[in-house]
Amino acid sequence: MLFNQTIFGPVHSRRLGISLGINLLPVDAKICSYNCIYCECGFNTPMHEAPVPTREEVRTALESRLQQMSGNGEHLDVITFAGNGEPTLHAEFAGIIDDTIALRNRYYPTAKISVLSNSTRIDRPHVFEALLKVDNNILKFDSAIDHTYRLMNRPTGGDRSLTVAWLTEHLKRFNGALIVQTMFTRGAFEGEAFDNTTQQEVDAWLDALDAIRPRQVMIYTIDRETPVKQLVRIPLDELESIAAQARARGFEVSVAG
Repeated sequence: MLFNQTIFGPVHSRRLGISLGINLLPVDAKICSYNCIYCECGFNTPMHEAPVPTREEVRTALESRLQQMSGNGEHLDVITFAGNGEPTLHAEFAGIIDDTIALRNRYYPTAKISVLSNSTRIDRPHVFEALLKVDNNILKFDSAIDHTYRLMNRPTGGDRSLTVAWLTEHLKRFNGALIVQTMFTRGAFEGEAFDNTTQQEVDAWLDALDAIRPRQVMIYTIDRETPVKQLVRIPLDELESIAAQARARGFEVSVAG
């Protein structure tokens, strides 16, 4: 499922409420620094050179939509950067965040701004600083065991610099100004079974959370069709059990089953 517009929605998000989406990638391709086996947008589109929207195009389209919604008296909880891949790949990401904050303040001052990021570019100063400006800096952390992490998230180009240790150290730099988001599922990919809900996986994940100290943790499971079919939707009671263990360590946890 690809998003065929730069500004899409609003839609009802399981975790964020009434959300107006911003897609900073092409409308006809999936481009990401991960190639996750569970992504609702499917696998990455190979050798794609379609243009991405410019900063001005994003600003103009967002202002038009916010003007329309405000004029119609529509409710809005959040403006969310999501779409067809990793939003921080956009070269003008930091400037687009500044524009979005200004437009939010003008039209929907009580709405939050959220970024759904896979955490792969948080070592870039302009990305790091931009993420610190938004209300909900939501960063992916699916497993604290390298083998599972690589199998689930599949960094593009076989990037071996991306490890659990690398992610943990860079997530710690936010000093708690982040939300960790974790997908829980089990299944098989290319003949290899995995399960990030085992106690070994959960214990390693909890220890990583202790190091990162996020202000909130979001856990969820698959909700839509996935490119890999051998994946299991985790029952709500299992998710709640994992959440209870995180809450016991002092974390605020939301669950979307």
